[in-house]
Amino acid sequence: MLRIFSVLYWAFIVVTCPIFFAGALVVFVLSLPFDRRRVALHLYSSAWASFYVYINPLWRLRVRGRSALPWHGAAVLVANHASLIDILVLFALFRPFKWVSKQEIFRVPVIGWNMRLNDYVPLVRGSGASVREMMAHCDRLLSAGSPVMIFPEGTRTSDGSLRAFKDGAFDLAVRHDVPLIPIAVHGTRRALPRNGVILRDRINVRVEVLAPLHPSSYPDKESLRDAARNAIAEALS
Repeated sequence: MLRIFSVLYWAFIVVTCPIFFAGALVVFVLSLPFDRRRVALHLYSSAWASFYVYINPLWRLRVRGRSALPWHGAAVLVANHASLIDILVLFALFRPFKWVSKQEIFRVPVIGWNMRLNDYVPLVRGSGASVREMMAHCDRLLSAGSPVMIFPEGTRTSDGSLRAFKDGAFDLAVRHDVPLIPIAVHGTRRALPRNGVILRDRINVRVEVLAPLHPSSYPDKESLRDAARNAIAEALS
């Protein structure tokens, strides 16, 4: 039964994404003259993604600590990454931010087009040139007052354990002297494992925004990185 439901659910997403993208084009055109950071488009995209979470009868999503996220001003947001649906549930934060995502997603029809409209940040894993371009893009976004969202593990965990964090997000926070906000995502791996497409039966998913970390309180980016990882690890335990 879950196999049939999963096929229907993914098919529904494929069929409805072009409809939502048409709405995104309208929002983009109407808001661009007065919304250079594309906040309205991101919030529309958040509603689009969250729709697929909330209509799924197998998933229950709770978001805690949303008030710690800024409406205005730059910040670096970091979250653990265990499943494809992490992206959907983090959109449910309904706060303006720019995703850093692997380049392959930008090539997906409709979804990738919307990511480019939003000025999200592509990254080719393992490419030094791409990392430098990604950092420069994030520099521009942070300087313009846009928060950025990064998965510091770099890729989804294969066994559920929290992987080592890469330095990029923490280097950005230190250089721009902006808050680093850890986010713990609970339950998504059980809902949809890394290499699976068949949904699991009735899962409680929770997004927990933790206390901001201020770079000035840490001697270097490595200490900030370790503090963020420890905060997320403790929340997940």
